[in-house]
Amino acid sequence: MDAALIGSLQNELDAFLGEYDDCFGRPEPRQHLRTYIKGQLSDLPRKSIEPIALEAGVAPRTLQEFLSTARWDQQLMRQRLQQQVARRHSHPHAIAAIDETSHAKKGDMTPGVKPQWCGSRGKKDNCVVTVHLSYATPTGFRALLDGELFLPEDWSADRLRCEGAKIPGEMVHRPKWQIALELRDRAVANGLPLPWLTFDEHYGMANDFLFGLDDRGQSYVGEVSRNCHGWCKKPAPLHKRHHEQTRGVRYLKEKNPPVSGVVNLVRYSPAFVRQSWKAWHVKDSDKGPVVWEVKMAPFYLRRQGRPTYPHWLIAARNRRTGEMKYFVANAPPGTPPEALLYVAFGRYPIERCFEDQKTELGLDHFEVRNYHSMVRHLLITSITSLFLACVQQRLKKSPVADGLPGEERRRRDDPRLGDDPQPARSLFQTGL
Repeated sequence: MDAALIGSLQNELDAFLGEYDDCFGRPEPRQHLRTYIKGQLSDLPRKSIEPIALEAGVAPRTLQEFLSTARWDQQLMRQRLQQQVARRHSHPHAIAAIDETSHAKKGDMTPGVKPQWCGSRGKKDNCVVTVHLSYATPTGFRALLDGELFLPEDWSADRLRCEGAKIPGEMVHRPKWQIALELRDRAVANGLPLPWLTFDEHYGMANDFLFGLDDRGQSYVGEVSRNCHGWCKKPAPLHKRHHEQTRGVRYLKEKNPPVSGVVNLVRYSPAFVRQSWKAWHVKDSDKGPVVWEVKMAPFYLRRQGRPTYPHWLIAARNRRTGEMKYFVANAPPGTPPEALLYVAFGRYPIERCFEDQKTELGLDHFEVRNYHSMVRHLLITSITSLFLACVQQRLKKSPVADGLPGEERRRRDDPRLGDDPQPARSLFQTGL
């Protein structure tokens, strides 16, 4: 974004940031926020503190202190951000997504840095990992709502090292799925309804994460691993509860089918074998329409030895590559399959958020040794991105989201289906 365009949006930016003024007790940090965000909106090649400060004619030390030691309410700022989204962009078919991103770093002083899987480089490397929650609507709006540092176990165990990085004493190592629940809970507490939540198999492989969402009444469709186990037919309970085994109380009759992995259920369970694959046009790509063939059936997870209430198990097979994906949903009976698939394949907006914020706003350009500086940087970057999303929505001529099929594409079937009597249906024909 060049200086001329930033100048033309100055009044709009000032009005937008005015909603955050009460996060600061003094005018100086309010102005520093505007300086920081204008730097992120500029065409600077590197958007860390020093180049932003020098471009604005401010001492770099001033912006460093603004992030690290200045007194302002970042929790209230997060609340304002999420309230802005709730007030202006909430949608009954919105999809929230959980995912993580990595930030490659040198040295060993950045909070949470260590050699670990670095997705941005596709290998194990020295990096910081942060977990995020996004929000996207069928109108094309997308934004990151929240983000938190993943603190590795060796960092958590070394409290002197944590103290040096200003990591709060109450902050300890938590699995990423537990951080994800915390992010979801904060958004809901701030008044933002999350009609649907989706996630990849890294989170879906944790049954405690699925149960946590169930207990919260959060609707979800998430990818699970091949090792996810359960039943397609609800097992009969054991009425005589006095029988005990060495591993605990047995709740189910011995003649019940054993709990099975989703791969075997899809291959051998009558609930799936008796179905035919149904083709769905998920999106368009550079190589043409992306079509997935789908089967789905009721599914019962195992929780403390007992079956849960009925979920959905969805098996999806890519028609072009043969890739298999498995999803679990806790939607009630009668939910249209297109609604479940719409959510299941709705993770791409958070990936676009990461890409846009890293390439345009300097999400991973932070050079700090202070936990407060890091999380404040993540939060301010989300505010900057939200402003751009609001501008985009105002200027948008078409309600069709980026990357989604337009009206002409909706009527076009996959030409490779030939004489298939049941051509691929588009997920977007339903108007979700």
